Amino acid sequence: MKLDSVHHIAIIGHDYARTKEFYVDKLGFQLLDEHYRPEKKDILLNVRQGSLTLEIFIKSDAPKRPALPHPEHTGLRHLAFRVEDVESCLAELDRLDIPHTELRYDDFDGRKMAFFFDPDGLPLELHE
Repeated sequence: MKLDSVHHIAIIGHDYARTKEFYVDKLGFQLLDEHYRPEKKDILLNVRQGSLTLEIFIKSDAPKRPALPHPEHTGLRHLAFRVEDVESCLAELDRLDIPHTELRYDDFDGRKMAFFFDPDGLPLELHE
């Protein structure tokens, strides 16, 4: 079995308008398609930027994510985006009025990094 690339990443959000605005309007993902699924009581948005595809499920009744940073729970910890210049990305987040952590350096590789959060608190990392 060869598992060497990611097909997509699935995210659950609560608020259709806020989530779509965040990923499409602010972060610049292209909306590929959108599906209202009454049988599952959700809306599925497929978005892409470059080779990264996100499946975003809007489920207003999904349980809330535990507060961060502690306690951390089992499962996906965060989604990290490889970028060329973390500082310019932080300036863009400031322009878009998206809060973020301060610039810091990875303990292991020494590269620049910072976190920001989607409307439901999913941690998103910028990493050079």
